[in-house]
Amino acid sequence: MPTDMLFRSDAYLQSCDATVVAVNDRGGVILDRTVFYPTGGGQPGDKGALVTASGTEIPIETAVYGEDKGTIVHVPAAGSALPTPGEKVTARLDWSVRMPRMRIHTALHLLTTVLPYPVTGGSIGDGEGRLDFDIPDGGLDKDDIAAKLAEKIAQNADIRERWITDEELEANPGLVKTMSVKPPMGTGRVRLVEIVGLDLQPCGGTHVRNTAEIGGVAVTNIEKKGKQNRRVRIALV
Repeated sequence: MPTDMLFRSDAYLQSCDATVVAVNDRGGVILDRTVFYPTGGGQPGDKGALVTASGTEIPIETAVYGEDKGTIVHVPAAGSALPTPGEKVTARLDWSVRMPRMRIHTALHLLTTVLPYPVTGGSIGDGEGRLDFDIPDGGLDKDDIAAKLAEKIAQNADIRERWITDEELEANPGLVKTMSVKPPMGTGRVRLVEIVGLDLQPCGGTHVRNTAEIGGVAVTNIEKKGKQNRRVRIALV
């Protein structure tokens, strides 16, 4: 039974009622629906808690995809009491962790418009992140990149999601900016994230609703990782 991934349609849902479908042999909890984003695409899995009907809180350290990619496994803290299949729980995010990740993720999408080069890698942390670019020529300036990024953020552009078919994506390969992380295909459809007027690319992650919510962003470092590879790090300020 696939997990209903509520974050895909509304990244601002902080909790939901759910039913425990199964507990795997490693203690991972699978629900019929969830607001927890699982580790993937450079974005870490969400933290939070599962709250039972009696009020017991089961701390969740992260979430990951199950073996079939259609289910999400909630990973409890070591030693936690586990719910039983069929039990009703409330899945509740640690919003203080999720929201900064949403802000930095959207900022990284904007960074690809400031530096329109192939992306060879990337990751999202807590209030910071980085992208690796295939750039044949160096000479990148932190202050210049930060200023251009700030201009994009200040446009107060809305962020929208829509779905296209696998065939539509294959017919438009220019939508894919990442060389190392391929869009999830095989289910028949692919999710696109659009920053209106600025960017459009496949992405399964969570984002803010408007670039104004990103806030201030600094370019903290630019590293040379190879002859044609530059790592650009950014952080919320």
